[in-house]
Amino acid sequence: MRIVFMGTPDFAVPCLRKLMEENYNVVAVVTQPDRPRGRKKQLAAPPVKEAALLFGLPVLQPEKLKVDGVQDILDYKPDLIVTAAFGQILPKDLIDYPKYGCINVHASLLPQYRGGAPIHKAIIDGQKETGVTIMYMVEKLDAGDMLSQVRVPIEETDNVGTMHDKLSRAGAKLLLETIPKLINGEIDPEKQDESKVTYAWNIKREDERLDWTKSARELFNQVRGLNPWPVAYTVADNQVMKVWETHVLKEDGGDDKEPGTILSVSPEGMDVQTGRGILRLTRIQPAGKKAMAVADYVRGSSTLEPGMRFATETADE
Repeated sequence: MRIVFMGTPDFAVPCLRKLMEENYNVVAVVTQPDRPRGRKKQLAAPPVKEAALLFGLPVLQPEKLKVDGVQDILDYKPDLIVTAAFGQILPKDLIDYPKYGCINVHASLLPQYRGGAPIHKAIIDGQKETGVTIMYMVEKLDAGDMLSQVRVPIEETDNVGTMHDKLSRAGAKLLLETIPKLINGEIDPEKQDESKVTYAWNIKREDERLDWTKSARELFNQVRGLNPWPVAYTVADNQVMKVWETHVLKEDGGDDKEPGTILSVSPEGMDVQTGRGILRLTRIQPAGKKAMAVADYVRGSSTLEPGMRFATETADE
C-alpha cells in the first residue's frame, strides 16, 4: 500500500514517525513551504520536512495545492493519503483519488472544535477532556465522516504545550490502530452531528488580551490556553506585560476593588482582583524582559505595586 503523508508542524511528526517505524510504505511527504522564522527572519523548514528528510523521503512543498500541487502528488499513485495539521483544505481531485481515501488526524473530539486552534480553545473553554478524531477528508473544514476517536483528559496543570504533546502521541497511536481496520473494511464511518458543531478559529491578537472583568477561573483558563504560544498579555501604565502562569487564589470575593486592581505583590505572586474572585500571577514577562517568576520580579526592579490597576479589555481600546 502506497501512502502519501501530508502535515506541517510538530503535532504531525509523531504520526509520520510511527508510520515509518511500523514499515508502512510512505512514498512521499507533502508539507508547507519553508517560512521565515525568528528575529532574523531566516528561512526554516517545517518540522515535518525535517523529519521526512531524516527518513530519506521525497518532500513536496506546494504554496497552494489547488494551483500547483495536485498532479505532483497524484504522480506518486497513493492508495491512502494521511493528513495531520497540514494547513490547507484539500481539493476534490486529491481527496477522491486514493483507493482507501484521504484521512485526517484532528486534535479534538469532533464535531467540537473544527478549525486551526482546537487545543487552545478546549483549554480556554475550561473543558475537562479533549481528544483526537480520525476522519475522512472532505472539501469542508473538518467535516468528514469520523473513523475513530480517543479521549484525553485535560488536567488542571495542563497548558497548550503539554496537551499538544499528549494529543500528538495519542493521535499517532490512534492512527496505527485505525489504518488496518480501515483497510480491512472493519470501520463503519460515523457522520458528524451538525447540530453540535463548534469552531476553534486561529488565535487572534485580541484573544490574547486579559479582560479583568471576567472571573478568575476564566482568566486562569485563558492564560494556560495560550501558554506557551502565543501567550496572554495585559496592560499597565501603557506597558504590555505577558502573563505565563497563574492560579486561582479565590473563586469568589476579594477586596471589593475594581477588576484589574493589584491587591498585593510578594514572592508568592501578584494577586489581582477580577470580575469574580482573585487571580494570582506567578510567572510574568514585563515589557522588554524575559519571562520570570514573580519572586524574581519582586527582587529586581519591580514597578507594579498594590493599588495599581491593569487595564480591562475595553479600557484603552
